[in-house]
Amino acid sequence: MDAGAAARATNAVTSIPRDQDGPVFRAPWEAQAFAMALTLHDRGVFTWPEWAAALADQIKRAQAAGDPDTGETYYQHWLATLEHLVAAKGVTTAETLHRYRDAWDHAADRTPHGQPIVLTAVDFE
Repeated sequence: MDAGAAARATNAVTSIPRDQDGPVFRAPWEAQAFAMALTLHDRGVFTWPEWAAALADQIKRAQAAGDPDTGETYYQHWLATLEHLVAAKGVTTAETLHRYRDAWDHAADRTPHGQPIVLTAVDFE
């Protein structure tokens, strides 16, 4: 991950969990979601103020629905915001996102514990 881009993101989006070295992640998927947002920002899909506003809205909706806001769900909100913005910006569609989510779920279900998940054409059937 580009350290400069990560630093710019943590400066622009103040809610990002961090320590003295920068953003912190509890699981690899969180770092991957973070990196996807950095890449999409660098490609001009959204600005950091736009991202921060969309993330704040997502978190407010989750809190209203009962999220206890302990910090453990932060990157779930990050991912939901990412999905919302890429669909809203026309990068992909909500239907395509659902199709891939279902395919990943299918691939995970058939993958033995501890093995890497490999997405194949059969997962889309």
